[in-house]
Amino acid sequence: MDFIARIIRFLFWVLVISWGVRLLRWIVGRLLGNSTAATERTADASAGLETPGSSRRLVRDPVCGMHVDETLSIPLREDGELLHFCSLACRDAHLGNVKKFAANG
Repeated sequence: MDFIARIIRFLFWVLVISWGVRLLRWIVGRLLGNSTAATERTADASAGLETPGSSRRLVRDPVCGMHVDETLSIPLREDGELLHFCSLACRDAHLGNVKKFAANG
């Protein structure tokens, strides 16, 4: 029974220390983040990036159905139609299915 109590005590202290480290990282990040946030905002505005309050257009991936920001999607023009994919894997799966369908019929 003493062995189990030691394991539980060890796990408790590991949990407490990990929470303490996470809290410390959060505090330091907030302190350092406030000083760099202003410079990042001005850099984003000068680069022409959208502000967090502006709306973005979401497009739907035809393979998995996931909605993706149009600026982050992977576009593919096929038969005059522009398709947007969430990843290269979805794009390749779509191209593989198109080739299969073309071969079958």
